[in-house]
Amino acid sequence: MLRTRQELEEIEARTLAPYAMPSRASKGRRYPEPEHAIRTIFQRDRDRIIHSAAFRRLEYKTQVFVNHEGDYYRTRLTHTLEAAQITRTLARALGLNEELAEAVALAHDLGHTPFGHAGEKVLNELMKPYGGFDHNAQSLRTVDWIEIRYPNFRGLNLSFEVREGIVKHSNFHERPAAREFDPATYPCLEAQIVDLADEIAYLAHDVDDGVKAGMLSFEELNASSMFREAAVAARAASPEADQRVQRYQTVIRMIDAMSTDLMTNMASEIERAKIASIGEVRQAGRALASFGTAMGAQVEEIKQVMRDKLYRHYRVSRMTEKAGRVLAQLFETYMSEPRQMPGHVLTRAERDGEPVSRAVADYIAGMTDRFALDEYRKLFDPNERV
Repeated sequence: MLRTRQELEEIEARTLAPYAMPSRASKGRRYPEPEHAIRTIFQRDRDRIIHSAAFRRLEYKTQVFVNHEGDYYRTRLTHTLEAAQITRTLARALGLNEELAEAVALAHDLGHTPFGHAGEKVLNELMKPYGGFDHNAQSLRTVDWIEIRYPNFRGLNLSFEVREGIVKHSNFHERPAAREFDPATYPCLEAQIVDLADEIAYLAHDVDDGVKAGMLSFEELNASSMFREAAVAARAASPEADQRVQRYQTVIRMIDAMSTDLMTNMASEIERAKIASIGEVRQAGRALASFGTAMGAQVEEIKQVMRDKLYRHYRVSRMTEKAGRVLAQLFETYMSEPRQMPGHVLTRAERDGEPVSRAVADYIAGMTDRFALDEYRKLFDPNERV
């Protein structure tokens, strides 16, 4: 049996919660396109994101550990997939539109620089005289402008709701790129859950990677009540399991605890606020996606442990400083002589009348870790072929 798009939209109408975002109610695309026969608008958006070059490059962009540190650590791509999986689970439990939520989750880090948040911090500092740099705004710019896949328009021509979710899924009120989407209103719940699914994913997998790397110990993590409770439950369930299995089981329980609390608290918030439509979600005056009070305190507690014990670990600090030096020198040398960048980068800037600084930022932000390091060697190592 082949289901048509119209039939899928009818299924949504019958099964989605009243506060969910149905595909047929989308505000549509910037450039009108014929509807697909068997895919909804948000399914097509998700597919376009997955097939984009920017999505593929996430495989070699840092989450916490630089790619060449080891094959088993999370990358920006595996983090994105984990966040998208949690997002789908949340969306399904709450009766939201899974395809819309997944599309926002898959695109939320497309604009991230190489070398993780260290790279973003450095690029933002370098771009301050030219308007700054923000990875959420860059993710929107990537799908709107940088990706070139179609003959009649720039970008991926995603739906209004996915584009809005990309730029408004986290703190957005002061973000200039959000002005197009009315910063006085909140995005749909499908976008709101992405921010917290992202948080759940990175907290859990950074614990896993930190212990695996020998930078975190169970003793240090026991300062977190969430970790401590999850570890006790894991040991009680499988007392004979080795430490690696205990670690996996602890991380699984942390994800489950945070996800369950978020779903439960959101359901209560929606009921308490009497939210019965997407319009009421937008006009609620606050984000409806949040942890409960007790879980929120536990999340802040483990964040502090991670900041103190992992993100400020001397090996991470070394990676961070090295990344900063690499990106700063790339930026400065491209700005001093833009012709050191590939011709298509300069042609695009000249044709579109964009400042060279923004073309440089786009070029650097699109790099993978290893490409940035290769470029650095080609530009500054006299023995390296250019």
